[in-house]
Amino acid sequence: MTGTTGTDMPAEEGADDAPHLLIVDDDTRLRELLAKFLADQGFRTSAARDADEARAQLAAFAFDLIVLDMMMPGENGLELTAGIRQTSTVPILMLTARGEADDRIAGLEAGVDDYLPKPFEPRELVLRIRTILKRVAPAISDPLSIPVVRIGDWLFDMRRGDLKRGDEVVRLTAAEVSLLRLFAAQPGSTFSREELSQRSGAAQERSVDVLINRLRRKLEDDARAPQLLQTVRGKGYVLWPN
Repeated sequence: MTGTTGTDMPAEEGADDAPHLLIVDDDTRLRELLAKFLADQGFRTSAARDADEARAQLAAFAFDLIVLDMMMPGENGLELTAGIRQTSTVPILMLTARGEADDRIAGLEAGVDDYLPKPFEPRELVLRIRTILKRVAPAISDPLSIPVVRIGDWLFDMRRGDLKRGDEVVRLTAAEVSLLRLFAAQPGSTFSREELSQRSGAAQERSVDVLINRLRRKLEDDARAPQLLQTVRGKGYVLWPN
């Protein structure tokens, strides 16, 4: 499938069933290089130079992942992420020239699934993209093979990654879904930060803490006194679903 990118370059072609990536970066040269490189790696790619063009693309096409620059003029990557997360759980990989922990945490808090500091090795970008896509792959598995798990008053669909309580539906990012699947598959089991980082694909153990806090704000009546997703001092975290 070939798309267009509004006022930007046309989409690069790939196999019809290849993952479709949206690249959002105000640097024209980098944006075009990334689109060409990722197309050569077998992805379908479209590109946008700013938040407005990105929104137009998202309204026109269904994307499997967004590669998003953090430092764009006008509406930056964090602001765009927050807007996207109001209606979509599409995975987002943030590119940033900043390497400080506070900036990485701000991205995770906004709903980013992973981040990669500039400059980066293109092969690492491909590896991270494929890792994220692999994490969300169970969402298209046989719907009869993965059950719906009750977590307190919530129902968590392990296949779709949906979290519901009555008519209330909470949107989870791909990273949050991946982490919650681990807990829901083994309720009552304690997972260390290192294990959660390795098995969920979180970039660093510190990222696990941020994801846990995000999940608590969505699951718990009082995130400061969690009853469902608890800390086991000196060991890690455990999910008590009832």
